[in-house]
Amino acid sequence: MITFFRMQKAEIIAVGSELLTPEKIDTNSLWFTQKLNEIGVQVILKTVVGDDVDLLKEVVDLALKRSDLVILTGGLGPTEDDVTRQAVSKALNKRLVFDERVAKQIEEKFTRMNRQMPEINRRQAYIVEGARVLENPNGTAVGMFIESNGKKIVVLPGPPRENQPMFENDVLPCLKDQVNGMIFRRRLLRVSGMGESAVDEAIASIYSKYKDVQTSILFNRSEIEIYLTAKGKSQEEADKTLEKLTSEIAERLGIAVFALNGETMEEVVGRLLKERKETLAVAESCTGGLIGARITDVAGSSEYFLQAVVAYSNEAKIKMLDVPEGLIKRHGAVSAEVAEAMALGIRKKAGSDYGISVTGIAGPSGGTEEKPVGLVFIGYSDNMETKSFKMILPGDRYLIRWRASQAALDYLRRKILYKGGSL
Repeated sequence: MITFFRMQKAEIIAVGSELLTPEKIDTNSLWFTQKLNEIGVQVILKTVVGDDVDLLKEVVDLALKRSDLVILTGGLGPTEDDVTRQAVSKALNKRLVFDERVAKQIEEKFTRMNRQMPEINRRQAYIVEGARVLENPNGTAVGMFIESNGKKIVVLPGPPRENQPMFENDVLPCLKDQVNGMIFRRRLLRVSGMGESAVDEAIASIYSKYKDVQTSILFNRSEIEIYLTAKGKSQEEADKTLEKLTSEIAERLGIAVFALNGETMEEVVGRLLKERKETLAVAESCTGGLIGARITDVAGSSEYFLQAVVAYSNEAKIKMLDVPEGLIKRHGAVSAEVAEAMALGIRKKAGSDYGISVTGIAGPSGGTEEKPVGLVFIGYSDNMETKSFKMILPGDRYLIRWRASQAALDYLRRKILYKGGSL
């Protein structure tokens, strides 16, 4: 990560012993991180803590030493194991004060549900001394906004349907007013066919000139992600900076940049097909329908996606895709010749403008010295040519299949652009 300006620092603490089990994960921190980054607040640490008041107090103590803002989610229920209020009050050396107004609001919510409020729910009306109460129209646990010794502590309930409206309506506006009067805007570029080091080497001389932009370059499964965060006195100023930098990076990297606003490969391919009023059909072996699933995850894909065939066995390839039996016997199912026959077969069967195919060895078994695990052939066919290319992909079965699907879609993207004169 390359940082050219200081951002306020934040930590997120997710509270709940259930979050330390394989069945439950913390998803709140991802959403909060996005919202905080947009206003120029950098999340430097995320912690998951069980329902232990002393341990949670210790974590809050440390967070307040490191960060300007600490956000806690969860642990605000009415039961004995909901200890967030107690831990925060101990960390700040402040009392818990019973708020009659909050208690009445909780009781009214039960009344509207035609239920009598259990006495235990009165625990939820205890507020850290000096805290501003954050109303919760979607539940019984109110939140708290506390300022102490120049630090900000935000305490929120765990369910996203409760904490997200609370954060957007009551917390975010306050934080925005206190981030040096600057606006922060983010953009994500996606790059295929290049490694992380190669991308950085190509564009470092560009982004290093922009002192008001933070640039991060990351590898993600099968592509490189370039995160740009620009600051400005207005949204227009920050956007103008991002647009200029994005344009320079895209020009330097060329066809390797497939997304300028975070779009997935399947979204980009779908847009290209839709713009050209062209259609696609897919034949898959080792990817087992993954390409078709990715394409149809995009709303409106029925306009350009005609058909998918998962031909896993040799017999399926012969019967469903008209792959000649002799071709498989001579070259094997995992071969350039069979990949090309699959792409041609699905295109003709579907009557589509393009056909793409994948055949390979995803592992963990089935590989040989001649054809190792990770060997994949991508087939391509249009009305002018049918061809293929070979790859040896690293990773486990999941990664090999995903990377094969990405490679097939990217090859199709490049061929469409080449035909359209965009290269």
